[in-house]
Amino acid sequence: MYRTHTCGELRRENLSEQVMLAGWVQKIRSLGAMTFIDLRDRYGITQLVVEEHSAPEVKEAVQHLGREYVIQVTGKVIERASKNDKMATGEIEVAVSELTLLNASQTPPFTIEDNSDGGDELRMRYRYLDLRRNPLKNAMILRHRMAQEIRTFLDSKGFLEIETPYLIKSTPEGARDFIVPSRMNPGEFYALPQSPQTFKQLLMVAGYDRYFQIVRCFRDEDLRADRQPEFTQIDCEMAFVERDDVLEVFEELAKTMFRNIKGIAFDGAFPRMSYADAMEYYGCDKPDIRFGMKINDITADVQGNGFAVFDTAEYAGAICAEGCAGYTRKQLDGLTDFVKRPQIGAKGLVYIKCETDGSYKSSVDKFYSQEDLARIAGKMQANAGDLILILSGDKKKTLTALCALRLEMGDRLSLRDNSVYAPLWVVDFPLLEWDEESGRFFAMHHPFTSPNLEDLELFSSDPGKVRANAYDFVINGVEVGGGSIRIHDSNIQKKMFDVLGFTPEEAEKQFGFLMNAFKFGAPPHGGLAFGFDRWCSLFGGSESIRDYIAFPKNNSGRDTMIDSPSPVSEQQLKELSIRVTE
Repeated sequence: MYRTHTCGELRRENLSEQVMLAGWVQKIRSLGAMTFIDLRDRYGITQLVVEEHSAPEVKEAVQHLGREYVIQVTGKVIERASKNDKMATGEIEVAVSELTLLNASQTPPFTIEDNSDGGDELRMRYRYLDLRRNPLKNAMILRHRMAQEIRTFLDSKGFLEIETPYLIKSTPEGARDFIVPSRMNPGEFYALPQSPQTFKQLLMVAGYDRYFQIVRCFRDEDLRADRQPEFTQIDCEMAFVERDDVLEVFEELAKTMFRNIKGIAFDGAFPRMSYADAMEYYGCDKPDIRFGMKINDITADVQGNGFAVFDTAEYAGAICAEGCAGYTRKQLDGLTDFVKRPQIGAKGLVYIKCETDGSYKSSVDKFYSQEDLARIAGKMQANAGDLILILSGDKKKTLTALCALRLEMGDRLSLRDNSVYAPLWVVDFPLLEWDEESGRFFAMHHPFTSPNLEDLELFSSDPGKVRANAYDFVINGVEVGGGSIRIHDSNIQKKMFDVLGFTPEEAEKQFGFLMNAFKFGAPPHGGLAFGFDRWCSLFGGSESIRDYIAFPKNNSGRDTMIDSPSPVSEQQLKELSIRVTE
């Protein structure tokens, strides 16, 4: 036995007990005749004390300890003279009578503290050390708790957890696949799944009407803070359901997670917003509704006054920042510089200050009278002391820029509180999106998303207006999950393939196994997948999912800890019938 208790377990009720602990040395403080050691494991920290009257061999062993040494101690639990109310074990300490060195440690490349002095790349290279720090430890515990809650809830609703293959067939839709060569089938390749989409639909055909899986998925795409090449989904599918049935179950799951993990209760149904309204009023399909500041279309209100920037624009939109009329010239110039950033792409910013005396001050006073500005302010429902910010240009690009500006103002005004959660469903997405470069439609979600049945006639006349029977779950401006009702009618599936430009031969080659399965009695079905890593980071208050993945990749898709990806031997390439060229 290495320990009788963990380092986070001992309390006043354990006073006078003989205990055995094991863990890592967090700190050593020598105060002359006494030496204090903070001993750490994943459960907490216990202070050890080696006193002047301690055994000589213990005092000698302490002289050779360093940070992160692994030790085992035996001793008596005593009351601390100087208590620490910030530690769960802060009322006691262990007077060491025996000390055994289990393993020495080199000096760590960064401090194993809550606020480390190590940079991102260094901590990624030594991820196993980074995982010893409390922030990452707590992230892993949160992830575990969430996974257990999810499994418990879905099991209570009759869902079966069923594994699906990792080595599958490559399909052309969606992001780029990771490709795996087959040694036994030279010149042929598997793909790693971007999701278990086709398999969960096949499970519905097989009669397993409620399926779920907490599953790894893979996408070979450029990375950023909230993207990883391998990630985890809570993947779910249900048969004999319509959209509202799916949303009802998974809204209950979300409420259960909020209640059991965060201690937050929601009354009533989550709001639902159409994709069209989300784009029109928030400039994106994942609106942050913790605060107002909706986008207003003021195109008709600002055109015709001789200001060429507005008169020639397809669209002019505005937001109203409450209480910001006192913004200085420097602050307004800073906002202008913000919207001109290449990633936002606006050419400039127009403002209207609603002064407290009832007058208006604008950067376009030359073109607009006080009456004109008052009319615009009325359209914006602006009050004295508010600041109206206006962008114009191509409608899609301007809405995107206004979305970024709205979020920036939300941050500046402290309206995006991470302790506040505002979930909603976004529904009625377009089924298809047009790609100018290739001159064809692509599925906005995937080729098996069912169209809104009311829009079926538009397939032949105006495919771009067909709405999808799809839905996204959004929390605080973050898309946490999404799904759809699937196509189970072979005639509708054929129409979908036709508008996507698949010939019958191509459709058969790529998806023949699924279409053949549908010939044997496919039930109406639909589902949803939550981004598990993203949901964990949201509950943990982080903008990056990396902290909630034990061993993540960096922005180049590399694991710097194990130095991967890396070349393989010529013998391995030969076995795979592959030659690498420059």
